[in-house]
Amino acid sequence: MRGSLTVATIFGTKVRVHFTFALLLIWVGAIQFGQGGWAGAFAGIAFILALFACVVAHEFGHILTARRYGIVTRDMILLPIGGLARLEHIPRIPQQELLVALAGPMVNLAIAAVLLILVGGFPESGWQSLIDPEAGFLDRLALANLLIAMFNMLPAFPMDGGRVLRALLAFRIDHGQATRIAANIGQGIAFAFGLLGLLGGNPLLIFIALFVYLGAGAEAMMGRLQHAVEGYLAGNAAITSLERLTPDQRIAEAADMLIRTTQKELPVVDGTGRFRGLVTADGLVKGLREHGSEGAIDDIMQTDIATIAADAPLADCLARMQDGGKPAVAVTGRDGSLTGLVTMENLSEFMLLRSAASGSQRAIGA
Repeated sequence: MRGSLTVATIFGTKVRVHFTFALLLIWVGAIQFGQGGWAGAFAGIAFILALFACVVAHEFGHILTARRYGIVTRDMILLPIGGLARLEHIPRIPQQELLVALAGPMVNLAIAAVLLILVGGFPESGWQSLIDPEAGFLDRLALANLLIAMFNMLPAFPMDGGRVLRALLAFRIDHGQATRIAANIGQGIAFAFGLLGLLGGNPLLIFIALFVYLGAGAEAMMGRLQHAVEGYLAGNAAITSLERLTPDQRIAEAADMLIRTTQKELPVVDGTGRFRGLVTADGLVKGLREHGSEGAIDDIMQTDIATIAADAPLADCLARMQDGGKPAVAVTGRDGSLTGLVTMENLSEFMLLRSAASGSQRAIGA
């Protein structure tokens, strides 16, 4: 994500912090300074940092559980509204998705339990301690972790509870239908939050309602796309007639290839035909400016492009493209050699043609 800075690498996953997180610290520090001077400002910032350390632990609950099922996580990003672990894809097996979704809130519950034991139990003033600056640091942190766990278990996307609900539904019905039902429930909850926020004059509830509604809508759209490609393989939608580059070719040769073909993405392979990277039109223009026409393809190709086997489900290909935000996915044969590319453009055309064909068959059958 643009505007983020890598601050650490934990268990092989990069931890990034978005610049808006610094704005949150400044805002909290300014408010606390007005109430308690420098001591109050430092205490407020320290609490936010401790709270977000718990958020990082929450996200690594998801990350490490997903890793058990072979799902890698490129990075996680800290934002003012929380953390975002970018899994390569969401598990499609209900039991796996259930465990991955539950892992994050369980970490927060475990942290809260340890802290409450350390402070001798639940604070006498209850939840009021969470907003009481005179309350103990550990008391507030324990309550905050309980609140994070409870909020994340709301049965609405994009919270963990939405994924838990979908996983439970998917034990009985297909994944696409489970996604649609869970998304509809999430949008219903968002509508209720928005109504309560408007009636009660609570802008925070309105913000949460908007966040949940958009998240549920995005998940529903993803579910419809996955349903459309159900039953097809990555090789079915791949562009197989491709011009290829090698890492030691000149940028000028890539420019010529881009002009004389209809390709917008140029795959780069080694001497054995194995995929090495991808050159896009935008990357080529940037490369010409920075390296000139005599520069090497190796200097401008994108190497973080996902690869997928030709006989893998097309739904997995779609998930990798959407989660990674990359222009294409490389499709490989059993020997690891490049057999084709799947881009969003040709994937859209593939789904459009399949939809038209199925509609025609239904009309004939009628």
